[in-house]
Parts: sequence; C-alpha cells; structure tokens
Amino acid sequence: MQTQNERLLGYLAAGMPIDPLRAWTELGIYRLGARIFDLRKLGYDIKSSRTAVKNRYGESCIVASYSMTPA
Repeated sequence: MQTQNERLLGYLAAGMPIDPLRAWTELGIYRLGARIFDLRKLGYDIKSSRTAVKNRYGESCIVASYSMTPA
C-alpha cells in the first residue's frame, strides 16, 4: 500500500496540479500542506500558487495550489 506522500508525489510527477479539495477527494489526503512540507524536506521542487475557487455557498475563496515539473 502506498503512503500519502507516495500518492501525492506520483500525482505531481505526472504533471497534475493539486489543491486541498482535490487532494482530499482523489488521494485521501486531508493535510495537504503537511505532505507538501514532507516532500520539500526530501528535496522535491514543488511550486505553490494561489488559486481562486468557489465554496459550496458560491463565495470566492483563495486556496493554495501545488505543482511540480513532470518527470
């Protein structure tokens, strides 16, 4: 069985950006920022940006989005 870090690394290495909602629904990762911290600590060059999204009430929110150059 893969760890959360392994699942996240595979997702990012495939060139797919990720945000907290996608991390939770697609990878089962609730604390995305903590997993990004882990991977950066291991030397992975993960970029972050801010992305505008709508919450369930239609309100605009800003969340972190992470990406990595595909391997």
